[in-house]
Amino acid sequence: MKQPKVTVVDVAHAAGVSKSTVSLVLQGSSLVNEATRAKVGAVIRELGYVYNRSAANLRQSKSKIVGIVVNDLTNSFFAELAVGMDMVMQSAGYIQFMANSAENADRQAEVIASMREHGMAGLILSPARGTSAADLRPLVDSGIPVVLVARNVPGLKVSSVVSDGHAGAMAAVRHLIDLGHRRIAFLGGFNDTAVFDERMRGCRDALLEAGLGASDDLVISSAPSRAGGVAAVERLLSMADRPTAALCFNDAVAFGACDGLRSARIEPGVDFGVIGFDDVIEAKTAVPALTTVSVDPQGMGRRAAQLLLKQINAGHFEPEALVASARLVVRESCGAPQRVKELMA
Repeated sequence: MKQPKVTVVDVAHAAGVSKSTVSLVLQGSSLVNEATRAKVGAVIRELGYVYNRSAANLRQSKSKIVGIVVNDLTNSFFAELAVGMDMVMQSAGYIQFMANSAENADRQAEVIASMREHGMAGLILSPARGTSAADLRPLVDSGIPVVLVARNVPGLKVSSVVSDGHAGAMAAVRHLIDLGHRRIAFLGGFNDTAVFDERMRGCRDALLEAGLGASDDLVISSAPSRAGGVAAVERLLSMADRPTAALCFNDAVAFGACDGLRSARIEPGVDFGVIGFDDVIEAKTAVPALTTVSVDPQGMGRRAAQLLLKQINAGHFEPEALVASARLVVRESCGAPQRVKELMA
């Protein structure tokens, strides 16, 4: 009787690891430690499993599936980004598999491996914090088109769609300076990411351009979330010489900053100036309406999807780097420093 064909599931069960881990080993990923790699390799030899790379490549070439992996789906910026991608992909007849890495590079590797098992035609990725070029190089070398969105990975030669964070931050801080603010903080974001560095440098360059100090004490990093904004404001309010305004890493941080200010009976837009970054849908309906740097997240999503489809249809590609313009949208939250000195004395 013919023996049943050994599958990836069989190898995973025998090795005591997940199916995604076996796939990572087969793909030569650097994310699997040597002990696990050796263990899986021994089981593969013992069971006689044969990786059919040709079949995998054939599934990929005929696939109408695209993978979308984002680093924080709880942030409405990424929800709007996904809406933009969906507009393009759905009309082109592609099905989207979406996953949230939650800023975890290991989880990111697992979901990408799982998507490859389903024969995805291409991938749009907003990389998890700490992602390196080595992490993604096996995927790129396999010929699967990859487009990075919102964040870049240094040293990885793939297409990308990002926003001009430096110019946007400079425009925001110049506006605060024009309103009369002189001590301006930068709040939120992980300080080990390129996006943080770009926006923070834009803030500092605008301050230096105006002949104002750019103190390290006024840069307060935190999780790029609403809760992170609350925590950052709590630290800001403990300063002896408090700022009168802040540029926030993103709108989520700005919403949290407004929450924290109100808890201290300081009214954003009246007693303290707040500017966000992204211009998510809730920004215009917030109270006060949030002044923010608009990067058009839905538009970024559409451009990322169009770029991926172009590469899938061409069968080969040269990396393209698209930088979305950033513009300041002035609403109510930025405020002039009218009563601030009295309230913060």
